[in-house]
Amino acid sequence: MKKKLVTICITAVCLASCGKITAPPAPCGPLPDDNQLAWHEREQYAFIHFTTNTFTDKEWGYGDEPESVFNPTAFDAEQWAKTVSDAGLKGIILTCKHHDGFCLWQSAYTDHSVKKSPFRDGKGDVVKEVSDACRKYGLFFGVYLSPWDRNYAKYADPEYITYYRNQLTELLTNYGEIAEVWFDGANGGDGYYGGAREKRRIDNRTYYDWANTHAIVRRLAPHAVMFSDGGPDIRWCGNERGYVGETNWNTIYADTLYAGKPGIEKLLNEGDENGNKWLPAEVDVSIRPGWFYHAREDSLVRTSANLFKIYLQSVGRGANLLLNLPPDRRGLIHENDVDALKRWKALLDESFANNLAVNAKATADTYRGNSRCYAPSNVNDGKKDTYWATDDDVTTGTITIDFDNPVIICYLTIQEYIRLGQRVKSFTIEAKTGGDWVEIAKGTTIGYKRIIPFNATEASAVRVNITDSKACPLISNVEVY
Repeated sequence: MKKKLVTICITAVCLASCGKITAPPAPCGPLPDDNQLAWHEREQYAFIHFTTNTFTDKEWGYGDEPESVFNPTAFDAEQWAKTVSDAGLKGIILTCKHHDGFCLWQSAYTDHSVKKSPFRDGKGDVVKEVSDACRKYGLFFGVYLSPWDRNYAKYADPEYITYYRNQLTELLTNYGEIAEVWFDGANGGDGYYGGAREKRRIDNRTYYDWANTHAIVRRLAPHAVMFSDGGPDIRWCGNERGYVGETNWNTIYADTLYAGKPGIEKLLNEGDENGNKWLPAEVDVSIRPGWFYHAREDSLVRTSANLFKIYLQSVGRGANLLLNLPPDRRGLIHENDVDALKRWKALLDESFANNLAVNAKATADTYRGNSRCYAPSNVNDGKKDTYWATDDDVTTGTITIDFDNPVIICYLTIQEYIRLGQRVKSFTIEAKTGGDWVEIAKGTTIGYKRIIPFNATEASAVRVNITDSKACPLISNVEVY
């Protein structure tokens, strides 16, 4: 039904503006739903890892940590939210419960939580304070709830699934709208388990009965997307080093994905051109070597240049960037991290301040039905719902942007109209220098957004050549910097 509505609406607009009907392109392959489209537009946001590990100097708590160790001395969720907002990040996903099982909210189903800690005299609720701060600063809020629990006595028994879903229900009903739910892929192993202190293994393909857990999210948070190795809405990028593949298909065969599958990292990193489900990649990486705060890493915070590189290799390759910012024992994002974020934001602003394609003349060697509804001028009109398209039997084409005077160019951003699917398989970029066309870059997939860096080049024009596509290419935006 949604596909038909899109087609009808586009046709009506075309008829009204052009005086004739040129049928829009048919959808190509799996399509994103509305929640996924909203997710694509968020582009980059923050991960917050904060729990007993912050105070025990661990990355993975064993599950036997006393609640009393959780005692931030100057906790300030608004400092987190302001830092995130100032950095240009769009939201926060909070680790409400990590593998150690300690809960950052007043869960009715366990005492292993803030209610047994000194924090706010046992009456605190980190989840509430963070969600409230997000709303104040115009950020979306998401929750991470580890499927593995090294504290709970019944983990690996069916009873734990009820416990897990009860806690998920608390998070989805008490903290306003949830934009993303994060299901970690780490499952099973040694742990405290209520005093058993043993190793427990589970079959992560069957134990959690994910379909029924996902149904809870759909019911209680209908606008949320869900993350795991295999979705159901967004997938892991296959590494924690800050990049997705230069070839990055938003499509994949999701029913073949599971944590630990041989060769899964490459598949997650690149997707599958012929996949049967829209399952775009999210890149999760920390601003420090660890996911939780460690004082010894204060001098090891990523530089602004490194963060910029990560941005180009994640957002710039059509994925979303989830950047981890681990608060310290005070309950604040450390000054070194804040400084790195400020420098990174300044670098982004400087690099992408002046879109040279605005008001430039855009032409193409061909466009659909010779209708201005699909004309090349759509690629730089600033509207996300217009696009250049070719006729159905044309899977290549060239868009040219002419400048009034020669300019120095370093980056080109290009976006497909993904409402009708991801199509482009390869492209090149040429610059007109001294009257000659010179190839300055080439690539494979585009998807929601592709940012192509190249050596600074003086050019009087630039052109994008779509050299191969699964179906007629649809390009909604071209920017030049």
